[in-house]
Amino acid sequence: MRRNLSPTAVAASLAAAALALATPLAQAAPSSSHGVTTVRSCALPTHKDVMACKALKVTGGTVGSANAERSLTAAAAPSGYGPASLQSAYKLPSATAGSGQTVAIVDAYDDPKAESDLAAYRSQYGLPACTTANGCFKKVGQSGTSKLPRANSGWAEEISLDLDMVSAACPNCKILLVEATSASMTNLGTGVNTAVSLGAKYVSNSYGGGESSSDTSYDTTYFNHPGVAITVSSGDGGYGVEYPAASRYVTAVGGTSLSSASNSRGWSESVWSGAGSGCSGYDAKPSWQTDSGCARRTVADVSAVADPATGVAVYDTYGSDTGWEVFGGTSASSPLIAAVYALAGAPSSGSTPSSFPYAHTSSLNDVTSGSNGSCSPAYLCAGGAGYDGPSGLGTPNGVAAFTG
Repeated sequence: MRRNLSPTAVAASLAAAALALATPLAQAAPSSSHGVTTVRSCALPTHKDVMACKALKVTGGTVGSANAERSLTAAAAPSGYGPASLQSAYKLPSATAGSGQTVAIVDAYDDPKAESDLAAYRSQYGLPACTTANGCFKKVGQSGTSKLPRANSGWAEEISLDLDMVSAACPNCKILLVEATSASMTNLGTGVNTAVSLGAKYVSNSYGGGESSSDTSYDTTYFNHPGVAITVSSGDGGYGVEYPAASRYVTAVGGTSLSSASNSRGWSESVWSGAGSGCSGYDAKPSWQTDSGCARRTVADVSAVADPATGVAVYDTYGSDTGWEVFGGTSASSPLIAAVYALAGAPSSGSTPSSFPYAHTSSLNDVTSGSNGSCSPAYLCAGGAGYDGPSGLGTPNGVAAFTG
């Protein structure tokens, strides 16, 4: 979509908003490189303050990650990146870290197969069992009780993706799944509060919607939890800002294309064309964010793999799904980053975990190429040295950037 703004209109907008110019000139679509086609697990929201999940299911083509896991594990494995690939790409201490930590996943509606599908995923990759019986897995409704919402097959795909990505990055972590009654920001936000009240220090949110004047109120009601790392997907529609990624209390997680490479790292990354980014219209800029081209909150902070063309393996059997599939979207990167926070250890009391990466930029992989559209200033939509919108400060290189 192209927007033609006259100089007068731009000037008026800047004066009214007191923002630096960050006008989207082109809206990128989710990646379809290498002939890969996708569908959204959740329909785009049609009402204000209603969220959509950010999972993209691969429906055709051959993903670049098709054989990656097999080459690392020397064993039969589904198509798409699995635990060995992700742990290698981001140098995660997954074999030893994370024990005793609980990562919460907040999604809308119920996935009746969540626990059994999680068991299949973990069994496939030789991860320790994570069940209700052994105390590793717990599923509750948005108020924390056993009363669950109605089932929804699209959000069930999202739930499977989230659970599998936490498992891949942090096999020793416990997982709390909080299922909101609906996809309204009020219900999902209530789920965030419930997750924190039940003791989770890491809360992943793989959903988003358009910004609104209510966002600053949502910030204080649902996301202001000092000492808790709350991650949120930046979006899958290319350049443009979504909420709650724009909240100044969360870590906004962008997306990359991840490929094996013959360099010292063994991997390379570029900005994924679908990753959300930009300058918030409502949320104040946090003190730890110092980029000069946006007077308010800039999205994103950090990133991880999200391109469906270099997608991750997921096991889901609810609805019409029959088992192993490949997914992408910033729905993959948000739970990955939440699990990395968990590997790094509990945030200090009263801290702001979203600020941690800004104090440890040398412990991240800088993403310097690729873009998600056209914009001004250019860093809001294009990868480059140092901070940029779509990839933030970069991707995990171990866990040091997520401590504090």
